[in-house]
Amino acid sequence: MLSKDDHASAQNHARVPIAAAIIALAAGGFGIGTTEFAIMGLLQNVAEGLQISIPQSGQLISAYALGVVVGAPVLAALGARLPHKHMALGLMALFTVGNLSSVLAPDFGSMLATRFISGLPHGAYFGVAAVIAASLVAPSKRPRAVAAVMLGLAVANVVGVPLVTWLGQNYGWRLMFVAVGVIGAITLLLIQRFVPFRPAHAEASMRRELRALKRIQVWLALLIGVVGFGGFFAVYSYISPTMTDVAGLPESALPLVVGLYGLGMVAGNILGGRLAERSVMGSIYQVMTAIVCVLAIFWVVADFAVLAVAMVFLIGVAGSSLIPGLQTRLMDASPDAQTLAASLNHSALNMANALGAFLGGAVISAGWGYKAPALVGAGLAVLGLAVAVISGLLERKAKAPARSGTDAALPDRKVPGSR
Repeated sequence: MLSKDDHASAQNHARVPIAAAIIALAAGGFGIGTTEFAIMGLLQNVAEGLQISIPQSGQLISAYALGVVVGAPVLAALGARLPHKHMALGLMALFTVGNLSSVLAPDFGSMLATRFISGLPHGAYFGVAAVIAASLVAPSKRPRAVAAVMLGLAVANVVGVPLVTWLGQNYGWRLMFVAVGVIGAITLLLIQRFVPFRPAHAEASMRRELRALKRIQVWLALLIGVVGFGGFFAVYSYISPTMTDVAGLPESALPLVVGLYGLGMVAGNILGGRLAERSVMGSIYQVMTAIVCVLAIFWVVADFAVLAVAMVFLIGVAGSSLIPGLQTRLMDASPDAQTLAASLNHSALNMANALGAFLGGAVISAGWGYKAPALVGAGLAVLGLAVAVISGLLERKAKAPARSGTDAALPDRKVPGSR
């Protein structure tokens, strides 16, 4: 049975601006991006507060990432029968409770648990938010709508992360979770007010969603994210020591570097959405090629401070430009299981984070220096581009018999000038 609010939302859909609904969904992305990245700047404060080592506090980041990887497919499948609006509300409620529970976590073990719980709705929320946003606009505008939802994540790196990091450093690190909890609560109100209600598909089911896992194009798209985006993370994971030890910047300049990276993400998200509107696969080819070039150039110019800083901005642009096209590609590859497919994108990106950080750290530990991850990243991006090309070729091959069959069924037509 629909609630009174849901009836009103459905009846007033025509009067609710699409922009308001997308901003409401993007607000959730803003909160998710803030909690995911702000803790990286507060690791020392967390370690002191919980009386653990900094490497131990780093496990809180891993616990969140593990929650994303596990939660995306599980929650997307379990919520298959729910109307998308209700699913978005439920996931944001879980996110809010998970972050607020971190405020009260008394020790390291309980903090690990709350961070894992906070990560569970991350991927599934972005998945269902992307599906909702795409359903509100014309088919040709879907990539831009998806990019607008993802813009919340990018803006978090420019506004939310610096602000909450400052708040945690000056007034106590647990306030970070209070702030994120407030953002989550505001998002719940915005979604309830502005996102229109639509009943779940009559044939929606967990089995229907799991069909996405049977499609080779879904797995290839995920592999593009894991390998190709892994190249991006190989560099960004070690950007601080690279900029100080290689480029020679003082530590005081690092906030500027991180801010430029965040601005690059915002610009890249917008650019990626517009490129994908022209051609989804074309945008993936273009962006993967750009990532290869940007990372290779960064390896060359990392010794020069001004050029290195400029390349950090371009790294943010190139990396973020991939997300809208990849998100849309996954939805296209599984049209009858879009929520699960779109959710898996964020599992893939968190696996890319782990892969890139591991390989980048491996070459640094081998004594190759802080510039080496850029070459590793460029190599991973080349592999990601190769996977994208294979995906495109397989798709064209699959469509060829259908086109041939259609052509064969048409009556013979005389070519002008023939007898």
